[in-house]
Amino acid sequence: MKGVGFAILLAAVLLIEFYAFNAFRFAIRNMKMPYKTISLVVYIMMTVGWFAILLSFDYFRTHTDVNKTLRNFVFVYFMAMLLSKLLIAAFLLIDDIRRFIFYISGLFFAKENVPQMVKNGMTRSEFITKFALLFGGTVFGTMLYGMSNRYNYHLRNIKLAFDRLPSSFKGLKIVQISDIHSGSFNNIAAVEKGVEMIMAQKPDVILFTGDLVNNKSEEMHDYVEVFSKLKAPLGVYSVFGNHDYGDYAEWDSHEDKQQNLEDLKGIHATMGWRLLLDEHVALEKGGESIGLIGVENISAKGFHTYGNLKNAYEGAEKYPVKILMSHDPSHWDKETTEQFKDIDLTLSGHTHGMQFGIEIPWIKWSPIQYAYKRWAGIYQKDNQYLYVNRGYGFLGYPGRIGILPEITVIELV
Repeated sequence: MKGVGFAILLAAVLLIEFYAFNAFRFAIRNMKMPYKTISLVVYIMMTVGWFAILLSFDYFRTHTDVNKTLRNFVFVYFMAMLLSKLLIAAFLLIDDIRRFIFYISGLFFAKENVPQMVKNGMTRSEFITKFALLFGGTVFGTMLYGMSNRYNYHLRNIKLAFDRLPSSFKGLKIVQISDIHSGSFNNIAAVEKGVEMIMAQKPDVILFTGDLVNNKSEEMHDYVEVFSKLKAPLGVYSVFGNHDYGDYAEWDSHEDKQQNLEDLKGIHATMGWRLLLDEHVALEKGGESIGLIGVENISAKGFHTYGNLKNAYEGAEKYPVKILMSHDPSHWDKETTEQFKDIDLTLSGHTHGMQFGIEIPWIKWSPIQYAYKRWAGIYQKDNQYLYVNRGYGFLGYPGRIGILPEITVIELV
């Protein structure tokens, strides 16, 4: 079955390449020598590299010891080539369907009643071909460029006011980070610069909202010392995200998976982070206090639910202001705003903003919004707030396009 699946994939790739090559050949047909030959050679070399990656995909998938920089480049190169060629092929396939329909129409109707090609200037097919090449090339270049943004940490500052906030907490500065995904990192110095940015904000408390690793605790071995530098007067607190449980890795036994989770708990402790597992603590300042609640992963979107907010909340009623750390933002609508209306602020992550989108003053868009109603930034329902952090790290695609890695600074006023 594996061989049949690969054969189908290879056939699809060859069909895509057929369209892409014909579009490229059309684009260079009027080039002068030797530029035409050089362009053709470059295209062939890039395509051969693409096919070589496809044929060796299993090797890169199973050999985790391959240099991460090489793995990242191989992944992005293959996906960028695939996506750009797929888009080109899609445009040209649509044009072929259009021409076929016109041809069939010409067999049954008078020619004057069938739409004709443009006689002067560029034909529809020429326009579609050139547009497809331009669009596909832009996608390819953008995906490669996005790799340069994976450590381009962006500070986002917001101020939130709560009527019941004790006076001692006026001006409290919270730094939230989320979704570190240390297994994807390949540049310790770049990650450390992000940590330095966090400490430069002089936070009163630092809150991490889950997904420290992709799957395994060993991914943190090179980064324990880096993240141990995160310190704050009121402490550093953390919760688990869906990736921290090892659900997406293969394990020799259930015991190995459980040991991995225990090892990860130990790493939080080693770094000086107080891991909240369905529990709450008091943040105290000036003889006054507010409540900080942390739950294990709770999802309304099909991911495993391990947490229990009722257990975590029990006993926290006494605090005038309550902050909840819950990795998945879908939990906010699922339970928090319905059953725990006195939780003032929920901090989440999880979505990464899909690491792709547009965020400019008049447009905020990402494909992830069609899956997650609350996917990035601040949201309000009545007197409750949710903030969704765009993530510190990256997963899958080793880059970011339009949605930069985020360090959130929240000031209570």
